[in-house]
Amino acid sequence: MAWLVNDERVLASADIADDHRSRRRGLIGIDHLDGALVLEPCNWVHTFGMRFDLDVAYLDRAGTVIKATRMRRNRMGVPVWQAHSVIEAQAGAFARWSLHVGDVIEIRRSPNEWHDP
Repeated sequence: MAWLVNDERVLASADIADDHRSRRRGLIGIDHLDGALVLEPCNWVHTFGMRFDLDVAYLDRAGTVIKATRMRRNRMGVPVWQAHSVIEAQAGAFARWSLHVGDVIEIRRSPNEWHDP
């Protein structure tokens, strides 16, 4: 569990898909998403097998949104080579969160997921 934060404002809770298996599964088979899914590392997504349209944000290594788009179900995205991670949310979430290109998103992980360097 994590939180998406922009300028100290919490946008949503998020699950993190940071291994091959969880990134590959993504949101397939999910009927509804209240928060978000963060895929890292990731620079490309598709919506085949999704049950709802998605808002998709591509973030660079600094967490800056470099592209934000709405993807309809059963579509193939285009790779965003500068992206390091992707945020997926149910369509309409980005408008509710006022998320735009240029925003810096911090992904704050729950303390039990923090790791010492």
